[in-house]
Amino acid sequence: MNDRYERQMKKGVFDMLVLKLLESEAKYGYQIIQEMRERSGETFLLKDGTLYPVLYRLEEEALIAGRWSGTNGRQTSRKYYEITEEGRRALFELNEVWKRISNGVEKIMEGDK
Repeated sequence: MNDRYERQMKKGVFDMLVLKLLESEAKYGYQIIQEMRERSGETFLLKDGTLYPVLYRLEEEALIAGRWSGTNGRQTSRKYYEITEEGRRALFELNEVWKRISNGVEKIMEGDK
C-alpha cells in the first residue's frame, strides 16, 4: 500500500523537478535521471518510461525546448532539453503552489501535537 501512495505523491512533482534541473543548463534524458537520483538522495529513481512522457509533455506545452546534438566521433546524437522563458515562469508558479501545499500538509500533520 505504501508503494502506491509514494508513487502518486512523487508523480505530482515530476514536472516541477524536471524544470528545476533544467534551470541552470540543458541536459539530456539520462543526465536528468542521474541528477534527480543523486540530488534527491535516491528518493527519485526514475526510469526512461517515466521521464520521457514528462519531457514530451513539457516540450509540447513549450515549457522546455529540445534540440539534437550532432554526432562527434563515436558519440551518438543526443536530445538536449532546456527550459524556456515560459518554463521559468511556470517553475516559479509551481514552486509557489508546492510551498503552499506542503505548508498546509505540515500544519495538518502537526496539528495534534
